[in-house]
Amino acid sequence: MEKYLLPNTDLEVSKIAYGCMGLGKTWDTSPLTESIRANAFDSVISAIENGINFYDHADIYAKGKSEQVFGEVLKEVKGIRNNMIIQSKCGIRFKGSPNSDSPGRYDFSYEHITNSVDGSLKRLGIEQLDILLLHRPDPLMEPEEVAKAFEELKQNGKARYFGVSNFNTGQLALLQNSLDQPIVVNQIEISLLHNHVVNDGILANQTGGQYAGSSGILDYCRLNNILVQAWSPVAQGKIFNPPLDADENVKDLANQISVYAEEKETSKEAIALAWLMKHPIGIQPIIGTTNPERITNSCKADEVTLSREEWYRLFTIARGNPVP
Repeated sequence: MEKYLLPNTDLEVSKIAYGCMGLGKTWDTSPLTESIRANAFDSVISAIENGINFYDHADIYAKGKSEQVFGEVLKEVKGIRNNMIIQSKCGIRFKGSPNSDSPGRYDFSYEHITNSVDGSLKRLGIEQLDILLLHRPDPLMEPEEVAKAFEELKQNGKARYFGVSNFNTGQLALLQNSLDQPIVVNQIEISLLHNHVVNDGILANQTGGQYAGSSGILDYCRLNNILVQAWSPVAQGKIFNPPLDADENVKDLANQISVYAEEKETSKEAIALAWLMKHPIGIQPIIGTTNPERITNSCKADEVTLSREEWYRLFTIARGNPVP
C-alpha cells in the first residue's frame, strides 16, 4: 500500500489505517477468550499483509481489552512493532468510574491524560505511543493543563506526537495556541452517509443544511497541515446493506456503489473508501472490521481512482439532492 509522510512528523503512514476498537469484542470486565484472541490475531495479521502500518486505539475500547489483546499479538509476533505506527486516545470516562455515582464525562485533566497513557502503554506492552489523541472535546478543558501533560509525555518518551478527535475549528485553534508542538491529527466521523464536513464546503450563503460544528473544519486542517482521519468511513456497513426502512437515497447509493464496483472489478468497500481518499486534503480512512476478507476488500481502495464525475455522482446521491 502507498504511504506518505504525515505532516510535521517523521512518520511514513499507510493511506488506510486499521481501527482496533472491535478487537476486544465485549464492553465489559469479562476476560479475553481464546476465540477473541484468535480473531484479533487474524485481523491484525491481515491488516499487516495488506500493507497497513497504522493502528488506532483508545483506552476505553472494550474496557481496555482491545489494547490488551493487541499487546498480546505484538508479544507473539516478534518484530512487528518496529514497522507499526501506534496511536491511542484518551479523555472519555465511563459512568460509574471511579465512584458508583460518577457520571459519564470527558476529562482532559493533567492527571487523567498522564494516567491514561500509562495504562495504554502497559496494556499494549510498549514503551511509547507514536501519537496520542484527545478523544472528544472536554468543555472544561484548560489548554495550559493539556499542554503540561503533552510536554511531560514527550519529555519522558511516552508519546511522540499529539492530536485530537472530534474537535471543531475553534477548539483546535484554542488548544494549539497553548501547545509547543503542532496538532498533527484530527479524527472525525466522515463517510458518504455522514458527509456533513464535505457538504459544508458547498453550502456557503445557502439556507439551512448546516451541521453543528462542521463549518470550515476541512479547510482549517488543510491550512494547518493536520491529517484528517475518518472514523466509521463506511457507516458501519449501512452504505452497502441499507436497512429495509432506509431512505431512498441510501438505497440508491448502495446500488450505485455496486455498479461502480462491478465496472472497476473491485469491492464495494474500495469504492466507498476511494470516495473519501479522493478529497485533496488526503483523508485517511480508519477501517474497523474484524473480518479479514473485508480488510482485504477495503485495502483495494488504494488501487481505485474515481473520476470527478463519479465522485460527484456518489456525493449527489448520498446528499439526496443536487448540489446547489
